[in-house]
Amino acid sequence: SIHAQETTEYKFKHKGLERTYHLYIPDNLMVQRPLVFVLHGYGGKAHGYRPEMMQTALKYGFAVCYPQGEKAPKGKTGWNVGYPKQEGMKTDDIDFICDLAAHVQKKFKLSKKNTFFSGMSNGGEMCYLMAYLKPDVFAAFAPIAGLSMEWSYKKYEAMKPVPLMEVHGTADKTSKWEGDPFNEGGWGSYLAVPQAVAYWAAKARCTHEETTELPLVRNKVILHKYKGGEPAWKGGPATEVRLYEVVGGKHTWALNDMDTCQEIWNFFSIYLR
Repeated sequence: SIHAQETTEYKFKHKGLERTYHLYIPDNLMVQRPLVFVLHGYGGKAHGYRPEMMQTALKYGFAVCYPQGEKAPKGKTGWNVGYPKQEGMKTDDIDFICDLAAHVQKKFKLSKKNTFFSGMSNGGEMCYLMAYLKPDVFAAFAPIAGLSMEWSYKKYEAMKPVPLMEVHGTADKTSKWEGDPFNEGGWGSYLAVPQAVAYWAAKARCTHEETTELPLVRNKVILHKYKGGEPAWKGGPATEVRLYEVVGGKHTWALNDMDTCQEIWNFFSIYLR
């Protein structure tokens, strides 16, 4: 099995700030040379994060980049998504990640077209922001226990169809399935999860929903596939949007309920070019 020490730590300067990221490149990198970004959550760190994604990367031959979030003045490490707890945070993480993607693609000869984006919780919030703002930098998105912040939902409009899959527990107490319109949790107001996902299904003009259940491991996982969407690029596959509803699932990657990293890669690989 793969351990954290198999990633290499690198430094990257962005807007005068020295940032760090960890990178895993398997020996069997596939012809399309894909790159998957995986963002940790609030208070998290890149080093040693989600080695399961490296297992999947080794199996299929894609590279994984784990960037490190900066500390907010009054809080913990993370991605600047406008939480009240991040007041005074100056880092432009959207710009940082896009610059980092270009840097890593060039330095390690990885594919610009086949770069994908995932992250959990605070990293999942970044997935939604990135889907609004930089749909051309990443080919598909996989927020895990991620939220669509109300401020961004009101401020931005999706520029184009975006393939997106969300994995979310219905009993998540941190990032509530039913949303938090009145900011009772202190993270800022955010949309109900089904609503957040439905927005992207509507933007892609998906025409129908297929619902299936994944093989039972622990909690029941209901997979909602919104299909028949307009291609994200000319001649590309139809855009699909997915919601993995983990019934009774908590604030996790749902690794005890499904092979989450495998599901993410299955989804991303539809959009390889």
